[in-house]
Amino acid sequence: MRRYGLTGTIMQNKLMDLFNVFDWAVPGCLGTREHFREYYEEPLKQGQRISAPERFVRIAEERRHRLAKVLKKYLLRREKHDTIGHLMMGKEDNVIFCEMSPLQRRVYKRLLETPDFQSLVRKDEPCTCGSRLTRAECCFRVLSQGIIWQYLHRENINGCDSCPFCLILPCLTKLQQVSNHLELIKPNPKDDPEKQKKDEMLARHVLGEDAYLVGGIAQEESFLGLSETQHCGKMRALEILLAHWLRQGDKVLLFSYSVRMLDILDKFLIRKGYCFSRLDGSTAMSVRQSLVDEFNRSPSKQVFLISTRAGGLGINLVSANRVVIFDPNWNPAQDLQAQDRSFRFGQRRHVTVYRLLAAGSLEELVYTRQIYKQQLFNIAVSGNLEKRYFDGVQDSKDHKGELFGISNLFKDLSEEAFTSEIIEKHDKRALNFRIKSFPGVLKTATENRKDDSNTEPEQTGNPLDSKSDSGHKSALQKCTGKKHTKDYLSSVLKAAGVIYSHRNEDVVNLKRKALSKKGNDGEDNVIRLDSDMKDNVLLPMTKKSTSDCMASCKTMKSTGSKDGKQQKAKSSLSVGTQDAGSKLEQFEGLVKFKGMGKTEFCKWLLSISEDERQQLLLEFKNRRTV
Repeated sequence: MRRYGLTGTIMQNKLMDLFNVFDWAVPGCLGTREHFREYYEEPLKQGQRISAPERFVRIAEERRHRLAKVLKKYLLRREKHDTIGHLMMGKEDNVIFCEMSPLQRRVYKRLLETPDFQSLVRKDEPCTCGSRLTRAECCFRVLSQGIIWQYLHRENINGCDSCPFCLILPCLTKLQQVSNHLELIKPNPKDDPEKQKKDEMLARHVLGEDAYLVGGIAQEESFLGLSETQHCGKMRALEILLAHWLRQGDKVLLFSYSVRMLDILDKFLIRKGYCFSRLDGSTAMSVRQSLVDEFNRSPSKQVFLISTRAGGLGINLVSANRVVIFDPNWNPAQDLQAQDRSFRFGQRRHVTVYRLLAAGSLEELVYTRQIYKQQLFNIAVSGNLEKRYFDGVQDSKDHKGELFGISNLFKDLSEEAFTSEIIEKHDKRALNFRIKSFPGVLKTATENRKDDSNTEPEQTGNPLDSKSDSGHKSALQKCTGKKHTKDYLSSVLKAAGVIYSHRNEDVVNLKRKALSKKGNDGEDNVIRLDSDMKDNVLLPMTKKSTSDCMASCKTMKSTGSKDGKQQKAKSSLSVGTQDAGSKLEQFEGLVKFKGMGKTEFCKWLLSISEDERQQLLLEFKNRRTV
């Protein structure tokens, strides 16, 4: 008997998802569950760790290739960019980090200081009674002072077998609510009386003397109060973005997984006078398609408010060109599926996605875990290389790193730029490696670049400035036609608290840059000079790798120009697979081609965008030989 599976998300959260699907379709093709875990899952995860020993990284690379060979026998993948990419208008996925309002930050801190949260944060500390047990094992397993704990154990005052870890999910929910909107922590009239009482007590405690700023402890009934954006960082950014988009005739999909959040957004859109549709779990199946057709057909419909759970799958909204994910999901596949309601065959315009995150909150950790899971998918299923950002390993007690474990879940991130610091550290390591590899060229250029930056006006780090750290123009500015419009919107968003952004595709999906020569397959060589691609994408930073690279450079210089020219003629112009000498020779050719000095060329190269780099290399490849 043959079995066939059809899915767009063969792996969502863990590598074991992959095993479960294949073991159902082709039993035994990946061995037993224990074999898969030991032979594939653990090596791949350990090799992606940023502090992994070189031996671990090399084993992970070997297992990645072996897994790709096995999957190729049974997995038929048809991706948009491979099949109908030429018919699509494209998609850009931006992540916007919005500063929480001062009130949100105060409430967030108070929440972390409550007994329920402290029992989890300090679970591993020695108990105050003097025993050798931890707090979670001894006197703080039962929390008579905890508001959430008392509600969960209202029928068993002695607690449960999982105490205090039974508090994890309820506490995470509260942190997510504060990150989204303060109205969400107030009691919901639709809940049972006991839950309303618990939520009222907790809201009174964390709102404290600031309760009057959000209309008191009870759920806000005032239309103006519900639609107010002053005390929600993401709402302030959304207000500015929507105003700009709708002025220029864009159509927007606005997703949230919380129905209560949809209610708040509903009131906000009414107050602003926008014409919108709404689809959530309460929408009758018989009218859902008519809502979709009306939105696609009617120019007057500006916004479609959608529940991520109810409308994240199975609908085509090809008339929209803006997608906003208001709150991130632990499962990256759900957010990606929601984005693709507009990015589909038949789309009418280029789609730009904006994921809104509350900077310094749990949402940053949710998003970085999304990155981790996306990278595991690309490594295991696509067989791609991926940058190594994190030291944490999923389901590992010894390597929780910055991502995993209870202490990271309930860590106060409000005083640090969590995501941006992780990415910046990776970029610095890569830059240091390149400087060590080519000390006479890149080091001088980097020092000159620092000197130049000291004479420039101080940068605020706004993600929507004309150039981002990676050399890409911001997505928002690409969508505006005139410079003064860009500057105006950028300055307004600064004031609204947007403190950082990047493109998700710049962080994950590091494709294979090494491409083969033109051969019997008829494919042309593709030249890449991508700053993201370096020899140490997978290998750890070791003195040995650096010395080997520098030794190759010296060998190249000593072999003479004749051998160098022969090597150049034989090799493809791909930075990813050449030795250091070939790379250096190609670099010198590019410098001569542009008619610049080496230092001047390096400074210029670091300042241009990825597209401009590719254009340079294509021109260099296609140049006429005199």
